[in-house]
Amino acid sequence: MTTREYGIQAIRDEAEALLGLIPKMDEQFDKAVELMLRCTGKIIVTGVGKSGHIGAKIAATFSSTGTPSFFVNPLDVYHGDLGVMMPGDVVLAISNSGQTDELLRFIPMVLHEHIPIVGMTGNPASLLAKYSTCHLNISVEREACPLNLAPTSSTTATLAMGDALAIALMQKRHFKPQDFAHFHPGGELGKRLLTTAADVMRTHDLPVFAPEMKLGQAIMLVSEGKLGLGVAEEEGRIVGIITDGDIRRAIERWHAQFFDHAVSDIMTRQPKTVRTDVKITEIQRIMQTYKIHSVLVTDGQNRLVGVVDHYSCMI
Repeated sequence: MTTREYGIQAIRDEAEALLGLIPKMDEQFDKAVELMLRCTGKIIVTGVGKSGHIGAKIAATFSSTGTPSFFVNPLDVYHGDLGVMMPGDVVLAISNSGQTDELLRFIPMVLHEHIPIVGMTGNPASLLAKYSTCHLNISVEREACPLNLAPTSSTTATLAMGDALAIALMQKRHFKPQDFAHFHPGGELGKRLLTTAADVMRTHDLPVFAPEMKLGQAIMLVSEGKLGLGVAEEEGRIVGIITDGDIRRAIERWHAQFFDHAVSDIMTRQPKTVRTDVKITEIQRIMQTYKIHSVLVTDGQNRLVGVVDHYSCMI
C-alpha cells in the first residue's frame, strides 16, 4: 500500500467505527439526555489520558451549546477539587476500558454525593458501566492503528458520542442561532449574529435626489455615491430607488433619449428596507432572496438613515 492508501484506510476504519455506534444507541442514550436536560447544576466531564483529552472537548461543546459544563481530571479530585461537585450536577465519566483505576477510585466519591453518573465506555461489563446511572456503549471492533493498540477509532467514537449528546440537548432546548451567538460573542459567527444594520450601515454622502430629476443628472450622483444606487425622496421620505442595473437597462432601451427621462420613469417604488436593529444575518437573507446587493435602512417614518450593501455584511 502507498502512504496515501494507509491514510485512506485509517479514515475508512474510523468511519466504520462511527457507523457501528448507531445500533448501540438505545434507551440508555435517551436516559442520558434526559438526565442532562433536567440537570439544574453542571455537567462535569471526567476521564484520564486520551479519554480526558476527548472529555475536555466534549465539555467545551456542551458549554458552547447551552449546557453548562466543565472538565475535571479525576486525579485533581483527590487534592481538593471534589468541592466543585454540588447536588444537581451530573457526571459524564469516560473510559474506553471502563476499568481505569484513577477513575474508579473517583466514582465512590460521586455516588456518596448522590450525583448521577453517565458512563461512556467500550465495555458494558466494566465496573464503570455497572456503577453508572446510565451507560453509553462506545465499543469499536478494532482501532485504526495497524497494531490495534493506539486509541484511534475508539477516541473518534467517544468524540462522536459526545457530539451526539450535545446535538440532542440542543434540539431539546430549542437552541437557536442567537443563543449560539450569545456563547460565541468573539467569533466570526457570533459577530454576524449579533451585529445590526446600525453597526455597519453607511450614513454619509448618500446619493439622494427628487423623483423628477433627469437621469443625466441622477447618474452623476449615483456614480459619486459609489454604492451602485440612488434613493428618490419626496418631503424627506423614500419613494423609490434606482440602481446601476436600472440605469444600464434604461440606456439600452432609450439610447440618446435616456437623458430626457426622469428618475421616476425607472425607479423601483417599493425598495427593500430594514430598521436599524435588524441583524445582518437577516439582511443577508433578504439580499439572497430578492437577488439585490443593498438594502435601505429607515426609521419609523420611512426616512432614510443609511444603506447596507453586500460588502458591509462581510465581517
